[in-house]
Amino acid sequence: MKCEQPGCTGTIEDGYCNVCGMAPAKSPGPTPMPVGTGPSTPTGTGTTTGTGRTGTRRTSSSRTRPSARGHLGAGLVEVPPIPYRDPASVIMASPAVAEDKRFCGRCGQPVGRSQDGKAGRTEGFCRNCGQPFSFVPKLVSGDLVAAQDEIVGCLAYGGLGWIYLARDRNVDDRWVVLKGLLDSGDADAMEAAVAERRFLAEVEHPNIVRIYNFVQHSGAGYIVMEYVGGTSLKDLLRQGRDAAGGKPDPVPVTQAIAYMLEVLPALGYLHKKGLLYCDFKPDNIMQSDDMIKLIDLGGVRRIDDETSAVYGTVGYQAPEIADAGPSITSDLFTVARSLAVMTLDFKGYQSTYKYTLPSVSEMPQFTWYDSLYRWLLKGTAQNPDDRFQSADERAEQLRGVLREVVAATDGVPRPAASTVFTSDFRGGVDGPDWRTLPLVRVAPDDPAASFLATLSVAATPSDTVDMLRAAPVSSIEVELRLARALIDAGSPESASEVLDTVAAADPWEWRVDWYRGLLALAREPAADARPYFDAVYRNLPGELAPKLALGVATEAAGDHRGATRWYDVVSRTDPAFTTAAFGLGRCRLADGDRAGAVEALNRVPETSSSYLEAQIAAARALVSVNADGSSYPQVADLTTAGATVGHLNLDGEERASLTRDLLSAALQLLHAGHIRPDPAVTLLGSQLTEQRLRLGLERAYRTLARLTPARDERIRLVDLANQVRPRTAV
Repeated sequence: MKCEQPGCTGTIEDGYCNVCGMAPAKSPGPTPMPVGTGPSTPTGTGTTTGTGRTGTRRTSSSRTRPSARGHLGAGLVEVPPIPYRDPASVIMASPAVAEDKRFCGRCGQPVGRSQDGKAGRTEGFCRNCGQPFSFVPKLVSGDLVAAQDEIVGCLAYGGLGWIYLARDRNVDDRWVVLKGLLDSGDADAMEAAVAERRFLAEVEHPNIVRIYNFVQHSGAGYIVMEYVGGTSLKDLLRQGRDAAGGKPDPVPVTQAIAYMLEVLPALGYLHKKGLLYCDFKPDNIMQSDDMIKLIDLGGVRRIDDETSAVYGTVGYQAPEIADAGPSITSDLFTVARSLAVMTLDFKGYQSTYKYTLPSVSEMPQFTWYDSLYRWLLKGTAQNPDDRFQSADERAEQLRGVLREVVAATDGVPRPAASTVFTSDFRGGVDGPDWRTLPLVRVAPDDPAASFLATLSVAATPSDTVDMLRAAPVSSIEVELRLARALIDAGSPESASEVLDTVAAADPWEWRVDWYRGLLALAREPAADARPYFDAVYRNLPGELAPKLALGVATEAAGDHRGATRWYDVVSRTDPAFTTAAFGLGRCRLADGDRAGAVEALNRVPETSSSYLEAQIAAARALVSVNADGSSYPQVADLTTAGATVGHLNLDGEERASLTRDLLSAALQLLHAGHIRPDPAVTLLGSQLTEQRLRLGLERAYRTLARLTPARDERIRLVDLANQVRPRTAV
C-alpha cells in the first residue's frame, strides 16, 4: 500500500509508512498555516506569542529527501534495552510537589514556599496576581473515574499536572495513566486539556504515547493514555550523574543520536498533521525495552492556533517564542537543545547558554565530533529560517553524522547513498581535481527534471550551455545546471552572474555556495574555495560531499595537513569516495608519513574501478623517499611493494614500468647505504644484490623497449638498459 502523504514515496508496512513513519490518513488533517499574530496568555513555564515576523521567509526546507526509517540505533549502533517497569513499583509513596517546583500558573512567580520556619502551603493564592493554586492530588487510591478507571496511586507530577496510575476495569484491567491538572482552578490549563480531548485521540504513531480518551471527575478533567513502563532520558542522565558521584556523565554520543533519530519521525508526523509538540525535552522521551516514545502531550497545539497558551521549558525553548510563537522550526530547535544537553550535560544551559552552545574550547567533545557540532549549531540558529526546516531534513543529516561518529569509533566504514549528491568520480594520484567532486542531484519534483535528464553527458560544455538557455521550462534546477555548464565551458563571469541571480531569489539556497566553490577551484590560479564549501558543510553537516570538497580545496591551497583531516573523515566513513583516499595518500606522503599513505590507499575497495591504480600508488609510496630526506624505505617496504605488484593483474607495459621503478629505487638505496645486500631477499624475481638488481632492471628496460612503438623512445630505453647492465669480463 502506497503512503498517502503528499510527496512521500514510502509504502505502508505494519500499519506505518517506512519512509515518513505516518499511518494511513483516516480523514484529511488540518492544513498547516503560518503562525499568526494574535496575543496569547503566558502560563506554565513558557511564554507566548506576540507579533509575527516580517520580511523574507523560507517557505520550504533545503532540498534534501528522507531515507527509510530504521529501528532504534538506525542499524548503526546497539542501544542497551531498558527493562519494562512494573507499574506497581513506580507509585509514589507520599505524593508531594517539592517547594522549589511550585510556581503560579498565571504569572510564574514562586508560590507555596516556606517562611519564618513554617512549611509552605500546598494550597492558597498567589501573592503577586491572586491566582488560586493547589498542589494536592485530587485523586487517591481506590477512586473510580468515569465509572471505568480505578486509581492505584500517583506516578509523578509535571508542568501540567499530576499523573496517576489506574486500571481500566472495562478493558481487561489494562494499565492506563491519567494526567490531571496541577491546579484545577487554572483556566488556561483546563483549556489545554480540553484541546487535547478534541484532537489528540486521533494521533497514532508507534513512537507517540497513545491517548485513549478524556474524562471528567468531580469538576476536574483527565486525559487517559497508555502506560509506558520505562525510563525517561532525563532519568538516564540523572542515573549516570549519580553513579559518577555527582559529576556530569553524559549519554554516549552514538546512543543519544540514536534516540533522536527514533523520535524525529514522530515529531515529523505531528507536523504533517498540523500539530506542534512545543515541549520536547529529555523528560518527555521514554525508553521501554527497545522502544522510544514521546510522552506528555500536554503542550501539543495546532500550528494555526493563535490564542492558546504556549507551554515550554527554559533551556530548550526557542528564543523567538515570545515574539513570533511556536512553529515547526521552534519545535526542531528543542530537538537540538535536547541532544546537546544529553551529550554534553553542560551547566548553564538554562541561563548563560539558554539559547546558545558553549564554544569548542569550552567543550572538547566538539573537537572530536565536528559534524555533530555543526548539526547542533544549525539546529539552534537564532534565525528560524537558518535552521533545518523539517524533521525529515533534520533526521537525514543526523543519520549521516551518526555514520561518521560510528565509523570513527570502531574503524568500520558506514557507507550510504546520499539523496542530495552523487558519488564522486574516479580520483587519481596526480593531484586535487575539482572535476572529481560529486554532482548535485536534480530534485525529481522540479518542473524541468525530465528535460534535464535528457541532456547528454557526452555533449560539449558549450553545447550544453546552448541547450540549457533554450530549455522549454524555466526553473532553479535549470539555472544551477547552467551555472555548472558555464564553469565547465570556462566562462566564470557568466557563471557568477547566474549564481548571483539564484542567490537573490533564494538567500538560503546552499547549492549556490557549492557552485561558487567549484568556480573558485576552476579559476587559474585557483582561488580559495574553502569558505564556500564550509558554508555548504554548515547547511549539510551529515553529507560527505562538502567535506570532500573542503579536502580538495585545502590541498589545492597547499595545506596538506589540513586536507588530511577532511580526506580521512570521508574515506573512513565511505571508502567508495576514492578521491578522498587518493588525496589522503598524497597528503600523508607529502607530510613524510609513508605508512599512513599506504594505509589510505589500501582503503580503496577491491570492487572499485580505482583499486588497481590505488595499489600501484601504494607500491610506489612504499619505495618513495621523504622530500626532506628524513626517512628512507627499508627492506620490508621493498618486499611489500614487490608482493603488491606481483599480485596485480597488469599488462606487460604496466608491469615492466613498475618493475623498473621498484628495482631502480632498491638499487639507489643499496648504493647510498640505506639498505644492505641480502641474497635471501627477492624483489620481483631479482635477489637483493647489485648484480641481480641490475640484471632485472636491464630486462625491464628491454621489455619496455619492445612494447614502445616510438622509435626514438625505443632507442632511449635500449641505451638505458645498456647503461644499467652489470659489468662483465667479456
